[in-house]
Amino acid sequence: MKIIRCPWCLGDEIYVKYHDEEWGNPVTDDRKLFEALILDGAQAGLSWITILKRRQSYREAFDGMDPEKMARYGESDIARLMADPGIIRNKRKILSAIGNARSYLAMTEGPGSFSRWFWDWVDGEPVINRYKTMEEIPASTQLSERISKELKKQGFSFVGPTIIYAFMQAAGLVNDHLADCFRHPATAGHGT
Repeated sequence: MKIIRCPWCLGDEIYVKYHDEEWGNPVTDDRKLFEALILDGAQAGLSWITILKRRQSYREAFDGMDPEKMARYGESDIARLMADPGIIRNKRKILSAIGNARSYLAMTEGPGSFSRWFWDWVDGEPVINRYKTMEEIPASTQLSERISKELKKQGFSFVGPTIIYAFMQAAGLVNDHLADCFRHPATAGHGT
C-alpha cells in the first residue's frame, strides 16, 4: 500500500520523518511549546528545513532551550551565539529568543501554564481542517492574528500571525495535514 503524505515534506528524509512523527501532534508540554515558538521565530524569512536541520544545534547553543538560563544571557552569551555556525546568526533573532525567554518566565509566574494559555485559544482541542490542496492552507488566520497581538502585548517578538500559524500547525493546535494524508485524523492509519 502506498502511503500518501502532504507534498511539502517530500524529497527530504528529515522532512518526511518530521511530518510523519511530529508535525501536527498536539504538544502540551510548556518547555516543548517554548522551544517550538523560538524555532518558529528563528525560521522567519527562511524555509523550515533550514531550522529543522539545525534544531539540535539550537538546543545545544541555547542550553537545552531552558528559558531560565536563556533569560539570564548577557553580552558574552550574545557574542557566543553570534559566532555559532550551527544556528542562524541573526542578532535580532538571538535577542528575540532571549527576550522571549524572559516573557515566557513572566507569563508562567502565576498559576497558569504556557500550554494552557495556548490551548485555551482552541478550547483544548485541535482545530481539524480538511484541506485538499496545499494552496487552500492559509499562511495566517484571524485566530493566529489575535494570538500574535496578545503575545506581543506580553513582550514576545518574532511572533507575527504567519509565524504563529506555523507554530500552531507544528504544535498540533491546528491539524493541517491534507485530507488524503495518512496523518489526517480522518485517514489516520490508512494507506491507499
